[in-house]
Amino acid sequence: MMIHRLCQAGALLLMVTATAVVAQQRVEIDSPLAGWHSTSGEGADFSQQVNYPASSVNSPVTQSSQALIKGQIKDFPKPASNTTTPPGRLIVNGISMPIKIQDDGSFSRPYIFPQGSNGVELRSPDRTASHRTQFYAQREHGAIPARLRVVLSWDSDNTDLDLHVVTPDGGHAWYGGRDLTNGGALDVDVTTGYGPEIFSSPTPQSGQYLVYVNYYGGAGDQILTTAQITIVTEEGTTNEKQETVIVPMRNPGELTLVKKFSYGSGG
Repeated sequence: MMIHRLCQAGALLLMVTATAVVAQQRVEIDSPLAGWHSTSGEGADFSQQVNYPASSVNSPVTQSSQALIKGQIKDFPKPASNTTTPPGRLIVNGISMPIKIQDDGSFSRPYIFPQGSNGVELRSPDRTASHRTQFYAQREHGAIPARLRVVLSWDSDNTDLDLHVVTPDGGHAWYGGRDLTNGGALDVDVTTGYGPEIFSSPTPQSGQYLVYVNYYGGAGDQILTTAQITIVTEEGTTNEKQETVIVPMRNPGELTLVKKFSYGSGG
């Protein structure tokens, strides 16, 4: 009996020791910082002529910190060989979407924030660690905030989904023509998985909008992926509304009409 108890105690000590050497993950958000931000000057370089959004910037590497979500999950466990690092979960002003986590735990994504109070939360892939930052964005020098935003994200890596938005006047925003004459624009073209791709308009026209998703293709054995489309109107105001649609995408090459909606009077 004594030997049995000693063995149990030894096994428990080994478990405690093994647990102690496992570092606890922690999420650090380097950008945006908490507090008050001015989104003018050099910090507004992720923008088109009407100051929303950017279609000329394709890489987050040189992106201004005022329009960038960036950070790292410290003590992030190194993924096993021949495995894909699962995505983290990014939540921006209530919009939840996956975000690509690099093997070293780092993450980065350009994002234009509306004027007013903004919240950004990043959760680790296993949801054991998270961090949230709150800040206030003040747009200056005639910058026009978005009144309509369409956000596309998807749940698989190494796949390419493309957002297409047709506006009431027949304008078509897509990766091959991201700027529209009516002021709307599509931001970065994400080709490696998860997204998000975002269409925004500071002066949306009244009428019917058509939202399409094109499953451009996948790598390896990936076939099935699920698209998430969130439509945000009057963002940052007391009249803000959000609607999310989930659509499975099964066949590379398919173009799917995922949502029709009306903006303006009677919408």
